[in-house]
Amino acid sequence: MDQRSKNNSEEQLHGLGRKLFAGKCQFFAAATNIENLPSPDLPEIAFAGRSNVGKSSLINALTGQKSLARTSRTPGRTQQLNFFNLGDQATLVDMPGYGYARASKSRIHAWTNLMHDYLKGRVNLRRLCLLIDSRHGIKASDEAIMNELDEAAVVYQLVLTKADKVSQTVVSDISRNFEPMRKKHPASHPEIIATSSRTDLGIMELRTSLSILVVPNQFR
Repeated sequence: MDQRSKNNSEEQLHGLGRKLFAGKCQFFAAATNIENLPSPDLPEIAFAGRSNVGKSSLINALTGQKSLARTSRTPGRTQQLNFFNLGDQATLVDMPGYGYARASKSRIHAWTNLMHDYLKGRVNLRRLCLLIDSRHGIKASDEAIMNELDEAAVVYQLVLTKADKVSQTVVSDISRNFEPMRKKHPASHPEIIATSSRTDLGIMELRTSLSILVVPNQFR
């Protein structure tokens, strides 16, 4: 493929990503236990990460809606699975954070079990975006989730958040340091995307990557 064809192909991919995430997106369901999950009618893309990593902010940035998903400075604010319909083409899922949270141990235990049950048994889950705070890198709690996803054969993609708050060197180091770990994590997607919900860094690239999962026939 020559350079012009490559550029045209990339622009087409970006255009489909923009079109998908420009569609109407609205909250339609919340689940506090595995029994009241909504029907798995559409391809689902879930967002997980440590408490306060920026899941809700990233969903807002992807959809171009400032208050679609509720954000908070208080770790553990999201305590259920929140489902958003994206243009009747896909479902976005905002998951409870893991790790530190300002909530009772029993409540943390309940929503942690819900998250794990969902990841193991959701047949229409196309990919999980595993968010990593660029300022802190990959922690033991992140690796624990990766191991569980590997065992359940759930494809996940590392997405670095708050990348505008660190240098490009730090971002590159996180990606480079993950390479030796990749053989231990066969379900991990090869591409790591650095993002910032404040500056829109990486948002177009992530939209493109996720849109391929939703409208795969467009990319054959």
